Amino acid sequence: MNIIATALPGVLIIEPKVFGDERGFFMETWNAAAFAAAGIELGFVQDNHSRSQKGVLRGLHFQNPGPQGKLVRVTRGAVFDVAVDLRASSPAFGNWVGVELSAANRRMLWVPEGFAHGFLTLEDDTDFLYKCTAPYAPQSEHTLAWDDPAVGVAWPLDGAAPALSQKDGAGLAWADIPAFP
Repeated sequence: MNIIATALPGVLIIEPKVFGDERGFFMETWNAAAFAAAGIELGFVQDNHSRSQKGVLRGLHFQNPGPQGKLVRVTRGAVFDVAVDLRASSPAFGNWVGVELSAANRRMLWVPEGFAHGFLTLEDDTDFLYKCTAPYAPQSEHTLAWDDPAVGVAWPLDGAAPALSQKDGAGLAWADIPAFP
Protein backbone atom coordinates (compact mmCIF):
# COMPACT_ATOMS: atom_id res chain seq x y z
CA MET A 1 0.00 0.00 0.00
CA ASN A 2 1.04 3.57 -0.59
CA ILE A 3 0.62 6.04 2.29
CA ILE A 4 0.45 9.76 1.51
CA ALA A 5 0.70 12.37 4.25
CA THR A 6 -1.74 15.29 4.08
CA ALA A 7 -1.35 18.85 5.33
CA LEU A 8 -2.82 17.76 8.69
CA PRO A 9 -0.56 15.75 11.02
CA GLY A 10 -1.89 12.21 11.33
CA VAL A 11 -4.46 12.37 8.51
CA LEU A 12 -3.29 9.95 5.81
CA ILE A 13 -4.40 8.99 2.31
CA ILE A 14 -4.01 5.25 1.84
CA GLU A 15 -3.80 3.75 -1.62
CA PRO A 16 -4.19 -0.04 -1.40
CA LYS A 17 -2.55 -2.40 -3.85
CA VAL A 18 -5.14 -3.33 -6.44
CA PHE A 19 -4.85 -6.53 -8.46
CA GLY A 20 -7.05 -6.53 -11.52
CA ASP A 21 -7.63 -8.26 -14.80
CA GLU A 22 -10.48 -8.75 -17.27
CA ARG A 23 -12.54 -10.48 -14.53
CA GLY A 24 -12.46 -7.55 -12.11
CA PHE A 25 -10.17 -6.65 -9.20
CA PHE A 26 -9.09 -7.58 -5.69
CA MET A 27 -7.73 -5.29 -2.99
CA GLU A 28 -7.07 -5.62 0.70
CA THR A 29 -8.77 -2.77 2.57
CA TRP A 30 -7.67 -3.73 6.07
CA ASN A 31 -4.84 -5.91 7.30
CA ALA A 32 -3.73 -5.25 10.89
CA ALA A 33 -0.18 -6.51 10.31
CA ALA A 34 0.34 -4.51 7.11
CA PHE A 35 -1.00 -1.31 8.65
CA ALA A 36 1.09 -1.84 11.81
CA ALA A 37 4.19 -2.32 9.65
CA ALA A 38 3.39 1.09 8.12
CA GLY A 39 3.14 2.61 11.62
CA ILE A 40 -0.66 2.61 11.83
CA GLU A 41 -1.75 0.40 14.74
CA LEU A 42 -5.51 0.45 15.19
CA GLY A 43 -8.21 -1.49 16.94
CA PHE A 44 -11.55 -1.16 15.22
CA VAL A 45 -14.78 -1.80 17.11
CA GLN A 46 -17.49 -0.76 14.62
CA ASP A 47 -18.11 -0.71 10.85
CA ASN A 48 -20.63 1.68 9.26
CA HIS A 49 -22.10 2.03 5.78
CA SER A 50 -24.12 4.94 4.43
CA ARG A 51 -25.68 5.59 1.02
CA SER A 52 -26.40 9.13 -0.12
CA GLN A 53 -27.60 10.98 -3.18
CA LYS A 54 -25.55 13.67 -4.91
CA GLY A 55 -25.34 16.88 -2.89
CA VAL A 56 -25.83 15.33 0.55
CA LEU A 57 -23.46 16.74 3.15
CA ARG A 58 -22.90 14.71 6.31
CA GLY A 59 -20.87 16.27 9.13
CA LEU A 60 -18.71 17.69 10.43
CA HIS A 61 -19.06 15.14 13.26
CA PHE A 62 -16.88 14.28 16.25
CA GLN A 63 -17.23 12.73 19.69
CA ASN A 64 -15.78 14.37 22.79
CA PRO A 65 -15.36 12.54 25.10
CA GLY A 66 -14.92 9.13 23.46
CA PRO A 67 -13.32 10.27 20.19
CA GLN A 68 -13.38 8.00 17.16
CA GLY A 69 -10.63 7.40 14.65
CA LYS A 70 -12.11 6.54 11.24
CA LEU A 71 -10.76 4.66 8.22
CA VAL A 72 -13.08 5.77 5.41
CA ARG A 73 -13.59 4.72 1.80
CA VAL A 74 -16.13 4.78 -1.02
CA THR A 75 -17.26 1.61 -2.82
CA ARG A 76 -19.71 3.28 -5.23
CA GLY A 77 -19.81 6.90 -6.37
CA ALA A 78 -17.60 9.68 -5.01
CA VAL A 79 -17.28 12.10 -2.10
CA PHE A 80 -15.31 15.15 -1.09
CA ASP A 81 -14.10 13.99 2.31
CA VAL A 82 -13.03 16.53 4.97
CA ALA A 83 -11.13 16.39 8.26
CA VAL A 84 -10.77 19.39 10.60
CA ASP A 85 -8.07 19.40 13.30
CA LEU A 86 -9.72 19.98 16.71
CA ARG A 87 -6.58 19.33 18.80
CA ALA A 88 -5.73 22.59 20.58
CA SER A 89 -2.11 21.44 21.02
CA SER A 90 -1.66 20.79 17.29
CA PRO A 91 0.16 23.26 15.04
CA ALA A 92 -2.67 22.61 12.55
CA PHE A 93 -5.47 23.40 15.05
CA GLY A 94 -8.46 24.73 13.12
CA ASN A 95 -7.10 23.73 9.71
CA TRP A 96 -8.88 21.38 7.34
CA VAL A 97 -8.00 19.05 4.49
CA GLY A 98 -10.28 17.74 1.75
CA VAL A 99 -9.71 14.69 -0.43
CA GLU A 100 -11.79 13.12 -3.18
CA LEU A 101 -12.52 9.48 -2.44
CA SER A 102 -14.25 7.41 -5.09
CA ALA A 103 -14.97 3.91 -6.27
CA ALA A 104 -12.72 4.71 -9.23
CA ASN A 105 -9.64 5.89 -7.31
CA ARG A 106 -10.12 3.34 -4.47
CA ARG A 107 -8.36 5.62 -2.01
CA MET A 108 -9.01 5.46 1.72
CA LEU A 109 -8.52 8.20 4.31
CA TRP A 110 -7.37 7.68 7.89
CA VAL A 111 -8.88 10.35 10.17
CA PRO A 112 -7.43 9.98 13.69
CA GLU A 113 -9.09 10.79 16.98
CA GLY A 114 -9.29 14.53 17.64
CA PHE A 115 -10.69 15.56 14.26
CA ALA A 116 -14.13 16.53 13.00
CA HIS A 117 -15.09 14.57 9.91
CA GLY A 118 -17.62 15.01 7.14
CA PHE A 119 -18.23 14.49 3.45
CA LEU A 120 -20.18 15.82 0.48
CA THR A 121 -21.46 13.28 -2.04
CA LEU A 122 -20.48 14.06 -5.62
CA GLU A 123 -22.58 11.35 -7.32
CA ASP A 124 -25.97 9.73 -6.77
CA ASP A 125 -26.14 6.44 -4.87
CA THR A 126 -22.73 6.87 -3.26
CA ASP A 127 -21.80 4.14 -0.78
CA PHE A 128 -19.51 5.34 2.01
CA LEU A 129 -17.93 2.81 4.40
CA TYR A 130 -15.94 3.45 7.52
CA LYS A 131 -14.34 1.61 10.39
CA CYS A 132 -14.27 3.26 13.84
CA THR A 133 -11.88 2.89 16.76
CA ALA A 134 -14.59 3.67 19.35
CA PRO A 135 -18.31 2.91 19.42
CA TYR A 136 -20.89 5.52 18.53
CA ALA A 137 -21.81 7.47 21.67
CA PRO A 138 -24.72 9.84 20.94
CA GLN A 139 -24.34 11.61 24.30
CA SER A 140 -20.78 12.64 23.27
CA GLU A 141 -21.51 13.50 19.63
CA HIS A 142 -21.07 17.05 18.37
CA THR A 143 -21.34 18.70 14.98
CA LEU A 144 -19.12 21.53 13.83
CA ALA A 145 -21.04 23.79 11.44
CA TRP A 146 -20.16 22.72 7.91
CA ASP A 147 -20.13 26.33 6.72
CA ASP A 148 -18.42 28.06 9.66
CA PRO A 149 -16.36 30.91 8.16
CA ALA A 150 -13.71 30.56 10.89
CA VAL A 151 -12.85 27.12 9.45
CA GLY A 152 -13.62 27.99 5.82
CA VAL A 153 -14.00 24.56 4.23
CA ALA A 154 -14.17 25.03 0.45
CA TRP A 155 -16.89 22.48 -0.32
CA PRO A 156 -17.28 21.86 -4.09
CA LEU A 157 -20.95 22.82 -4.15
CA ASP A 158 -20.98 24.56 -7.54
CA GLY A 159 -23.48 27.11 -6.23
CA ALA A 160 -26.00 24.54 -4.98
CA ALA A 161 -27.13 24.27 -1.38
CA PRO A 162 -26.25 20.91 0.22
CA ALA A 163 -28.90 18.52 1.51
CA LEU A 164 -28.46 18.46 5.30
CA SER A 165 -30.00 16.60 8.20
CA GLN A 166 -31.54 18.75 10.93
CA LYS A 167 -28.57 17.92 13.19
CA ASP A 168 -26.00 18.89 10.56
CA GLY A 169 -27.85 22.11 9.77
CA ALA A 170 -27.63 23.12 13.44
CA GLY A 171 -23.88 22.57 13.89
CA LEU A 172 -21.84 24.49 16.46
CA ALA A 173 -19.76 27.53 15.58
CA TRP A 174 -15.99 27.07 15.77
CA ALA A 175 -15.87 29.25 18.89
CA ASP A 176 -18.31 26.92 20.68
CA ILE A 177 -16.86 23.48 19.99
CA PRO A 178 -15.37 21.39 22.81
CA ALA A 179 -11.83 21.09 21.45
CA PHE A 180 -9.40 18.33 22.36
CA PRO A 181 -6.22 19.01 24.37
